[in-house]
Amino acid sequence: MNSTIERLQKKLQLSPHDPELHYELGRSYLALRQADAAEQAFKQALHWAPDHPQILMQLGNVASQKGNETVAAEYFRQSLKQDAQQADVHFNFANSLRKLGENATAIQHYLASLRLAPHDAECHNNLGNAYREQGQLDLAVASYAQAMQLDPQLLHAKVHWIHQKQHMADWQGLDVAIAEVRQALRSNTQARIPPFAFLAMPGTTDKEQLACASLWAQQHYGHIQPLPPPASKAAHQRIRLAYISSDFRRHPLAYLVTDVIAAHDRRQFEVTLYSNAKDDQSPERQAFVTAADQWVDITHMTDAEVAVHMRHAGIDILIDLTGYTQHSRCGVTAYRPARKHINWLGYPGSMGFLHGRPLFDAIVIDETLKSATLAEQPVLLPCYQPNNARRPEADAGTRAQHGLPEQGFVFCCLNQSFKITPDIFASWMHILEQAPGSVLWLLQSNGWATRNLQQQAQAAGIQVDRLIFAPRMHIDQHIARQQHADLMLDTSPYNAHTTASDALWQGIPILTVAGDTFPARVSASLLHRVGLPQCICEDWKALEQRAIDLARDSAALAELKTTLKNQAQVLFEPEIFCRQLEQSLVQLLS
Repeated sequence: MNSTIERLQKKLQLSPHDPELHYELGRSYLALRQADAAEQAFKQALHWAPDHPQILMQLGNVASQKGNETVAAEYFRQSLKQDAQQADVHFNFANSLRKLGENATAIQHYLASLRLAPHDAECHNNLGNAYREQGQLDLAVASYAQAMQLDPQLLHAKVHWIHQKQHMADWQGLDVAIAEVRQALRSNTQARIPPFAFLAMPGTTDKEQLACASLWAQQHYGHIQPLPPPASKAAHQRIRLAYISSDFRRHPLAYLVTDVIAAHDRRQFEVTLYSNAKDDQSPERQAFVTAADQWVDITHMTDAEVAVHMRHAGIDILIDLTGYTQHSRCGVTAYRPARKHINWLGYPGSMGFLHGRPLFDAIVIDETLKSATLAEQPVLLPCYQPNNARRPEADAGTRAQHGLPEQGFVFCCLNQSFKITPDIFASWMHILEQAPGSVLWLLQSNGWATRNLQQQAQAAGIQVDRLIFAPRMHIDQHIARQQHADLMLDTSPYNAHTTASDALWQGIPILTVAGDTFPARVSASLLHRVGLPQCICEDWKALEQRAIDLARDSAALAELKTTLKNQAQVLFEPEIFCRQLEQSLVQLLS
């Protein structure tokens, strides 16, 4: 037993009604992440000191550590009712509100905390996160900059600053900042570097991305004690397969994997979906519910509770479809609830090592992706990306209705703006320069990106009206309108993913360069699958020339489109994909 806890327990035997001793005991347990014991001690403290604001705050901290943000927020609210001048309680309350999706109210409490403690770098960082989630990217970047100024060692603030500036296509200062983050990864084991943002940073290597994922896993899940190994399974039983995701809703994931989940052979597999997504009442969510044998809503369950539920349900294989993307629940896997744990689809990279062993046992990839450095055992399929048999359909309208010229070549890249780098954009400008009358059709991600990209085009000597920005619209219309493009140009080091298969579905060829990291090879993976290796260029100079040649040679483009039309169907066969996946899952268990 911890010596401090032992000392406090002895004192409590002599003074059982002393709230301060119970309070200190609770803090000691909380520091050891023993939430239940901490809660018991704080409740005893509150019994002897009713309505004490700091005790109420600590009970909120316990609830937050257990993953129950609704209860945590209520304790913080009660604490502030007793004393509204507590910077730490405003901060903690704001953190809980943000996790509950109440960003506007969270911002008010971060600001209240900063009025009381203006030099709190972590609070400036978290305020930036809340602004980001509200779409106020300029205020988010300013908050991250303030956090970095107050604490230059606050690496996650720097990573957020980089990533949001990428979203804004504001590239000033990024090279230096990215170099500093990469250096910190090599030299600072305390560096908190969100892995998803790191993937999108130009210049990062696959080995660095693996190191970043491992560091993150250790920092977030290193304290978790895995469950004991599961009991042996009867040979005749069906395989109990679970999928976990925060994206069982209207989300790109829905157009990739729903049909595969529905296609599982129920004689061999029993399928449970563990959903960490709020019910958006969409047909996409309903299709996921229909595809499952069992549906478990885990939005109000802790990672430990989910893991125990899986163990009681006898889950054999757990497939995580979210990884280190938004609202990650990878902590569940750290408890080792299943026999095998698989990383697939949501996060384009390795989930790293935890205590020297892979956090996930396996990763679903293909021949094109297997050159990346991975912690997991590879599960090789013909292509790692599944797709539903059909994409949502709508009337595509006319070119003019989308602001496109009736005549003239349309290059497109409807990727999110954070994927556009200065080098890639410079390549695009070279292409436009050499293809008179052509336009570049981009996604209107946010106002800052639109303005910055227009300025960059002007600086490159390209007229601003040759950049056409596609407003966000309903998914079926978004997919349909892509048929007005002639050729898609990819991004790097973070390729198109679902956007690439959207284009291929509409018969639009893609030009890409296969990079060295997982996210830089995804488009090449899809192009190999549809039999268009000629669209994978050796380097960006070669890609520029190929794009220019196709813009000038309508017969060559038509031939490419005919080849794609004849061969694209192989990417949209979920039944076949499912059989291949099932075969691999059976082998993994044997």
